[in-house]
Amino acid sequence: MFEEIIKEIFMLCVYVLQVIGGKPGEFGHGYYLANLIIFVLLQPALIVLFFTLWRIEKKKNKSIEING
Repeated sequence: MFEEIIKEIFMLCVYVLQVIGGKPGEFGHGYYLANLIIFVLLQPALIVLFFTLWRIEKKKNKSIEING
């Protein structure tokens, strides 16, 4: 059962990459575009987002400790 879930998630990810990158098996501009979107735009944006959320929560916890 667990293997089936992992397989379904993997196949969904492959489908998403094929939609972003173009036809399966081709490594042209579509492949480069998919890598650009994922590793240059999406991943750094998520890192900045989670860092910002972490700093906000850290600030809230510090104010609760001081006031409470």
